[in-house]
Amino acid sequence: MVILISGTTHTGKTALSQRLTEKYNIPYFSIDHLKMGLIRSGKTSLTANDDEKLTPYLWSIIKEMVKTVIENKQNIIIEGYYIPFDFEKDFDESYLSEIKFYCLIMTAEYIENNFSDISAYESVIEKRVTTDINKADLIADNKRNLKLCKEYGLEYILIDKTYKAEIEL
Repeated sequence: MVILISGTTHTGKTALSQRLTEKYNIPYFSIDHLKMGLIRSGKTSLTANDDEKLTPYLWSIIKEMVKTVIENKQNIIIEGYYIPFDFEKDFDESYLSEIKFYCLIMTAEYIENNFSDISAYESVIEKRVTTDINKADLIADNKRNLKLCKEYGLEYILIDKTYKAEIEL
């Protein structure tokens, strides 16, 4: 089984993946690690700020990793921002039946009420270079993701009053 965990920045994708790894003994793979490895090694001229170009570039690799994991009857959690909402078009039904997708989405109310905590916890699992996240952009990105999840009929975890992002396998 392949579990894809997506969402915009600061929604807790990596923290959820780490908890799932510990609970179910399934390894997880961070797309950000792949991104930075390719950038730092000079294998791409893209930069960490080229999100629109990075998604198709990274997904072209990730989707083939997903197929390989499924063909080998293995399990993995893959987390990151760079999973396109139309990912299902890249797999036939035999693969799709082995893929679970979840998108973490924070409501505007949650962001408004918890913005200082969201900023404070940005490096709980992975040590980030401190980012200046913008509350308005974070709200807009999460609203966009909710709209796209609904448009594509994808599973999402809505983080509203309290932060409760859990997945039972």
